[in-house]
This record gives sequence, C-alpha cells and structure tokens, in this order.
Amino acid sequence: MSKIRTAESVSPKHPDKLCDQISDAILDAYLEKDPEARVAVETVGGHGKVFVVGEVSSTHKIIIEPIIKRIAGKVETESRIVHQSPEIAQGVDSGGAGDQGIMVGYACNETSDLLPLETILSRELNQYLFKLWPFDGKTQVTTKDGIIQSVVASFQNAKKVELKEATEQWLKTEALAKDISNIELNINPAGDWNLGGFDADTGLTGRKLVVDNYGPHIPIGGGAFSGKDPSKVDRSAAYMARKIAIDYLKKHRANEVYVELAYAIGRASPLEATATIDGKQEVITGYDLTPKGIINYLQLKKPQYELTAKYGHFGHQDFTWES
Repeated sequence: MSKIRTAESVSPKHPDKLCDQISDAILDAYLEKDPEARVAVETVGGHGKVFVVGEVSSTHKIIIEPIIKRIAGKVETESRIVHQSPEIAQGVDSGGAGDQGIMVGYACNETSDLLPLETILSRELNQYLFKLWPFDGKTQVTTKDGIIQSVVASFQNAKKVELKEATEQWLKTEALAKDISNIELNINPAGDWNLGGFDADTGLTGRKLVVDNYGPHIPIGGGAFSGKDPSKVDRSAAYMARKIAIDYLKKHRANEVYVELAYAIGRASPLEATATIDGKQEVITGYDLTPKGIINYLQLKKPQYELTAKYGHFGHQDFTWES
C-alpha cells in the first residue's frame, strides 16, 4: 500500500512566525537579565501595529519596543504586561507544573535529523528559497513512498519563472528527486505577489503549532511554545519528550518512537511518562521528569529561544534536547 504524506513550512517573515520571534526575543531578553524570570508573552501584529500582552514576574524590567522593531520593522507598538497570577505562581514555586497538559515527543530514522522526511524536505526547501528571497513565504512537499511527488512554493517578491528555476535547482540536489520531470510543481499558484508579512496579513503567537512540531502526521499534545519560560511544561516537557524519543530510538535501534508526558497543575511528577517504540509501549524510567529536573538537565534558563521560533523547535543540533 502506497504511503503519501505532505508537510509545509513557513519562512521567518511569515506574520505568525514574526509574532513567535517577538515573543521569544522578549523571553530571551528577560532570561539574559534574570534566569529565574517567569514569562508568558503573546504577540499579535498586522497592518502597521504590534500588540504584546502577557504576564511576567522578574527582577528586571525590559524595554519591549526596540525588540519589536528589530524584528517587525517600522510599526506602532503597544504592550500590556502584568505580574503572573499568584495562584499559578504558588504551584510553580512549590516545584509543580504551571499547568496541566500532554506533551508529545517523536523521533524516527527516516532522516539524519530524526524527523519525518516530508517535514525536513519542506523546511529545507523553504530555507533554500528564503536565502534568495528573504521575505514572507511558504513551501509544501508531498512524498509517495519516500519519493517527492509534488511541491508548492509561494514567496513574496519572487517572480514565478525565477522561483520555479530555483525550486528545480533545489530538487536536482535532492537524491530523492531522481527525475524532476515527474514532480508536480505549484509555483506561486495564485500568481506573483509583492505584499506580504504584516502588510498583507495579521499574525499571532502559537498559530503554527504543527510547523513548530513534527508535521501533520505526528500528534501534538500541549499548547504553543513561544513566549513561555521553561517553568511552563508546554515547552520544557515537550523538549524533554523529544530528547527521550531520540534516546530511545538510538537505544532500541527503532524505526520510530512516540513519547507522551502528562502533567497536572501544581504537581511535580508526571501523571504519564510512556514511550511507544515501534508500536510497543513501555514506562519511561531513568529521567528526572519534574519541571525543575527538566530545566536543569536541558539547561533551559539561558536565552536561546528566538532561534527556535524561526524554523521549528526540533531537528536543529544547536539545542540540548537534540543531542
């Protein structure tokens, strides 16, 4: 039976990704001054204005406007930041999780990055085209039995003919694209476009969750990552789940591993910690899966998060959860 799978990627200038980067750049700024800062920041932007709202508890005050303008350019800015809810803080202060949730980690042997092939291909094509046209853009790759079947590429300020040539050039470097004449190309399928980013559309933190994770064929559990400090298990436990998935994939020489970690607000230990290795589930042992244990093990209190908001949180060797 044939296996057909599709995944997409978006460029760092996509309006949703601009918002993710702003939220994580603000987080990094706080962590640089105060590694113990509690940060939960959301960004919405579009049509000349960026609005940042959230909760922060920190020993330092950060000026947000320059961060926004560095990423978004010349825009009007507004922010509304308050202290973290004392009820939430109480549970976190005692070492518990800041919220309930289920976090999913995944690793497979399809690629050297231990991610699904279609996810890596769509990302790599996007990165290749973004170097040529550093603007708003999307890519999408469909594979059939591990062979590229079709490609979608839409990039701002790119002429259809030139974008097609660049896409074909990238395909010729891919060993999986043995005969590109058999690949269906959809290049700027709605026509060439020059209005993108915040000028054309609105963006919101956390609206590209599947792109941030493993692609549409792998389930996601918790909420968004960007703008959240590591006391939020939405982020830290998701990173830990990926780390465990990689460890178990290598240990068992498996084809694929799913990891699930589940938490309750105010409770330190997870309610579930399981790994499904090539279809067989077992309980995870040998890791400190409390929020504090995860933070210390993965070194999550240092500023590093703006980079995660550009091309997904997994499959990049720069991060401790990928080693």
